[in-house]
Amino acid sequence: HRFGPAGFDERDLAGDAGHEEAVTLYDFGVSEQGAFYYVMELLHGMDIQRAVEEFGPMPPARVAALLVQACRSLAEAHASNLVHRDIKPANLFICKLGLEVDVLKVLDFGMVSGGKSVEDTRLSAADEIYGTPECISPEAASGAGNLDGRADVYGLGCVGYWMLTGQVVFDAPSGMAMLIKHIQEAPVRPSQRAGLDIPADLEELVMLCLAKERDNRPTALELLDGLHASRLHEAWDDREARAWWREHLPQIMEP
Repeated sequence: HRFGPAGFDERDLAGDAGHEEAVTLYDFGVSEQGAFYYVMELLHGMDIQRAVEEFGPMPPARVAALLVQACRSLAEAHASNLVHRDIKPANLFICKLGLEVDVLKVLDFGMVSGGKSVEDTRLSAADEIYGTPECISPEAASGAGNLDGRADVYGLGCVGYWMLTGQVVFDAPSGMAMLIKHIQEAPVRPSQRAGLDIPADLEELVMLCLAKERDNRPTALELLDGLHASRLHEAWDDREARAWWREHLPQIMEP
């Protein structure tokens, strides 16, 4: 894989992270061709992008339960001054791990920065940015070099929006047009966008994550506290999770 742009690479995160939502790294090295590689645990499941594309929006309780796990992972990374910079549905993987299902793993730490001014996170003449247009924070889209964990929280808000509605926060004909919308345009509330009945406290937390000004967003730890206070995640228990996996991914549930 690749080294991070600030001289940080995925080995550092995998070696320091103690939370179960981090992907386990078994080995790494350099191939004969000079390419860096690493060996990670094999995951059985699918990413959130594909899960919603194939099976539709998720129940709010499941959304809350998955966001709780993502928050735990990000809060620990942010406490070490590490910023993922590319939180999106395709980088959050739900899997079966032993007897547990709906275990969330955060993938692709290849663009992690160490919390310093990251000069290559900018809109250059070639429009090169780090992140994904569908889920990029306004400050990253506008070329800010001092990204912190609240950029990841914005991405997590976009993931929550996707899980609840099956739609991205902003539709646009091009990546650049989408960046401009993230910078300038207020998002439509998920319940209005999809015409769904979404618990008000969960919707409010997602909208707080999508605040244009990062000072108005919660940290990952504050978001975790808000999700726990809502208690919505408690309705998505092991029985509910196993029923979903048996219905939709029976081949993975086989012994």
